[in-house]
Amino acid sequence: MSSHTNDKEEFEGFISDFKQTLHYLFHEKENINKLSLERGLPAEVWHGIMSKTPLSVAIPSEYGGRGAIVKECLSILSAASYESLSLSLTFGINIALFLEPVAKYANDEVKQDIFNRFLQEENMGGLMITEPDYGSDALNMKTYNEEVDGIYRIKGTKHWQGLTGMADYWLIASRRKLNDSDLARDIDFFIADGRIDKQKIVVEELYNNPGLYIIPYGLNKIDIEVPSKFKLNPESTGIKMMLDILHRSRFQFPGMGMGFITRMLDEATKHCENRIVGAGNLLCMDQVQYQLSRIQTAYTICSAMCFKSSSVSGIDHNLAAEGLEANTMKAVVTDLMHESAQTYTQLSGANGYRMEHVGGRGIMDSRPFQIFEGSNEMLYSQIAEMVTRQMRKQKQANLMEYLLTYAPTKESVSHFKKHVDFSINGTIPQRKLVDLGRAIARIICIGYVLEMEAAGFRKDLVENTIKNVQQEVAALISAYHHSSDTQVIVDYKDNSGWYSFV
Repeated sequence: MSSHTNDKEEFEGFISDFKQTLHYLFHEKENINKLSLERGLPAEVWHGIMSKTPLSVAIPSEYGGRGAIVKECLSILSAASYESLSLSLTFGINIALFLEPVAKYANDEVKQDIFNRFLQEENMGGLMITEPDYGSDALNMKTYNEEVDGIYRIKGTKHWQGLTGMADYWLIASRRKLNDSDLARDIDFFIADGRIDKQKIVVEELYNNPGLYIIPYGLNKIDIEVPSKFKLNPESTGIKMMLDILHRSRFQFPGMGMGFITRMLDEATKHCENRIVGAGNLLCMDQVQYQLSRIQTAYTICSAMCFKSSSVSGIDHNLAAEGLEANTMKAVVTDLMHESAQTYTQLSGANGYRMEHVGGRGIMDSRPFQIFEGSNEMLYSQIAEMVTRQMRKQKQANLMEYLLTYAPTKESVSHFKKHVDFSINGTIPQRKLVDLGRAIARIICIGYVLEMEAAGFRKDLVENTIKNVQQEVAALISAYHHSSDTQVIVDYKDNSGWYSFV
């Protein structure tokens, strides 16, 4: 038997044991439906989860981990999100926003101690980029650093960091102070260790977030001193390092989506089989068949994203220039997660509106995924801008002709010929860029599905997925062609009260 087969069997044992542990902790020892409505998890539940060293998947083997293999990282995220989206996001933050950047960019002399604490002491780490006045505008952050005798002083304010007050380590983004008023354009990252007094971060406020209850978010005051060995080393610029980190994180969103969407599909199907209406069950209804096929489409696309991500997003790849596919994965999978939760809740009727219902809660837990790490509208408009910029460069006006030459769409675009055979001229309003980006992102996803089908994935799911996505792209392109220049009327209250016209 080859070592590859041994490795595969060994990992299947590892992940199976982890799933059983989660099931025991969340369904026998405690009730996950109740826990999901409380702030944080009880200490013994955390200990039970972390005793299985799930984060070892993101630690290189030379430091005692499992090797930072993408398919293992995605499998852990998926196993967690089947039971709890909050738990999966906690792992996602640790893996993509702390452990992988440390493995790739930290000094060798600091790695072993950090990784040991993750493996032996159940430590956690997070990333601080977002600031109260500069949300998605990270390049204008005001947190600064200045060096004196090999020690960096870092000062500023950060907020909405997942694991606020809970993480042991933080990766902190800042800009070098040039003089009293100016900061460098480039971005530096430092590792802060909360055990060291001079590196402790003060939590000024914990936010009362309506979903993802288990994860603490808040406002953090930074005034710390960090030795130079804890500064990350970019391959070229700090901005490119930040893009590599954020894009790799977006390539891991399908792992968090996979378990969650599978859970919505399993629960919705079970409910529709068991719910009797008149002479038959809900499954007999045509509209219900359509709704469930939409969740199956989400399942298929998310599977294909995991398949694709496993081969292209490891820490040995630099993803700084892969914005288009990173944006596609993040935006599409989070739309699919939210839609799947909405559909299951709708099919559940009044029961979907219980706080402890996994679909109803899933609506609130999945909603922020469409907002954080770049809101989806912004990412879709960026996708359309990237494509139209390349088209102009190649002096190509016809969208279909371009997509036939573009690697991520050249195999899939034949399924959308009648929708995308048109020319793009002149500047496009932002609202239309969003529609166009949504459509292009879905055509890219069908490319992933076809790649996975070629590797042996079942054909009936693929055929259903293509039909559903064709319908979606047709609607998006129709919206793109429809002329709309509506504007908000700020002083709308004058002469608009219905009562005075009766």
